[in-house]
Amino acid sequence: MPGGTATAAIELARSMPTVRPDVEIIGVAGRHSGEPVTAYKPPCSVCQLALRGALLYEASLRLGIPRIERATGRVDLLHCTSIIPFASRAKLVATIHDLAFLRYPEFFSSRGNSVFRRSLKVLLKRAEILLCSSQATLNDCHEYGFELDRLRHVPLGVRTPALSTVAKAKEVCTRYGLPSEYLLFVGTLEPRKNLARLVAALETLGDSVPELCVVGATGWGEIEISQASQNSARSRVHFIGFVERSDLGALYANATALCYPSLMEGFGLPILEAMSYGTPVVTSSGSSTQEVASYAAVLVDPLDVASIAAGVSSALARRDELSQLGRMHAATMTWERTAARTAAIYDEVIG
Repeated sequence: MPGGTATAAIELARSMPTVRPDVEIIGVAGRHSGEPVTAYKPPCSVCQLALRGALLYEASLRLGIPRIERATGRVDLLHCTSIIPFASRAKLVATIHDLAFLRYPEFFSSRGNSVFRRSLKVLLKRAEILLCSSQATLNDCHEYGFELDRLRHVPLGVRTPALSTVAKAKEVCTRYGLPSEYLLFVGTLEPRKNLARLVAALETLGDSVPELCVVGATGWGEIEISQASQNSARSRVHFIGFVERSDLGALYANATALCYPSLMEGFGLPILEAMSYGTPVVTSSGSSTQEVASYAAVLVDPLDVASIAAGVSSALARRDELSQLGRMHAATMTWERTAARTAAIYDEVIG
């Protein structure tokens, strides 16, 4: 499914041969008749299990079947790239991006909560090591009950933008009907992304700031922009839905600033992606987003509309400075580094 979890898994698989050609990656997934959208096509062969979706999750969690070896043959290690563990005889590691379902259960469906909580219990019993995208997530896993020696901090990365992507930014923005200047929000549309407060904050600023472009597939829960918003504010918000990665790069490149005041993230890939294009970033303090942004963004209180509004104004005033700082920071966060750290964990578990 499109999103940060898929991006992280695909970029890891794409980078691994560069840093560790001795690691052979075989993909495994539920049975699907169609192909994923182009940007989310795995860069490796993918074996399919007999089940898919909810039935696969329940069979894996409740019955320990089907084992992935039925599709792949023998493997040395199973790396689950999300919290849901598949069944296998091999040693298991898993990447955990966040435990938001524990902190904000109201933002998830009852079924989603059930699957995630049961998955975490299975990992507590079976996983050799958890790879945590942020120190904040690592701390949450330790608080849940995982021993520290079973946890590793493995930050995600970003790729250097292609010059051709930057060059076509104007054309892409015209195609989506966007103004010449706009603020950008990128993420799956779900309550914890805090979009309602962002729109409310921009409403207080009125015409003094550019209009908002919202990019992202619909997730779960009711997406309320703001009951208090006036028609004028709604007309200044452009929802363009899911876009291909090539178009997304152009939208980053042409944005005046990325506004990302999420309540909780496992990492926050849009922060690094925006910085790699030199786009100033406004994001939340006191969470993994602050870790990812480091010194190169404006930090705000995501629960305070006035703080978000002030942060946006500050980012626009400091645009050139933040652009330079963001590029410098993003250049240190590569997928090759992520792959190298991950392979070292494979060595540790298998060895």
